[in-house]
Amino acid sequence: MKRRLIAITAENYRSWTQPLRRRPRLLRGLLVLNRALPALLYTAYPLLLLRLFVQRDARVMRVLLVPGISFVLLSLIRGRINAPRPYEVLGIEPLIHKKTRGHSFPSRHVFSFTIIACAVWYLQPAIGALLMAGAVVMAVIRVLGGVHFPRDVISGLAIGILTGVIGFVLL
Repeated sequence: MKRRLIAITAENYRSWTQPLRRRPRLLRGLLVLNRALPALLYTAYPLLLLRLFVQRDARVMRVLLVPGISFVLLSLIRGRINAPRPYEVLGIEPLIHKKTRGHSFPSRHVFSFTIIACAVWYLQPAIGALLMAGAVVMAVIRVLGGVHFPRDVISGLAIGILTGVIGFVLL
């Protein structure tokens, strides 16, 4: 039963995405969010680091190293696993077009969003909570876009939260 909750078939992917395919504005919105959310986050994160550095805030190293080291380790593991993407396995036409083969598990977009949300939560909990909601939105977008399986984004969220808790709470 668990497998069914996070499994995806070509048939259910088509049924999930049909409303988006029939409404070009909704599809455009999904594609814009797919680009805008990471761009916003990847612009704000260096600015946050710069602000902490300029203010000589001792937390700058933690906010830099926890996401940085976690990202490198996740990338190495992901490369080793090299899981195929839904469009490779299911023969679907994804909403988000990529030429990438493999490297689907875990989702690095979702992981990155989550670990940076944890870093911001460490500094400003209210804003971090909003970013965590953004990570969930990114997870949904990546599955609807056809570039990740649900297990990929769930693992990206879980690993991001786990490393955030370890790096910002337990250490």
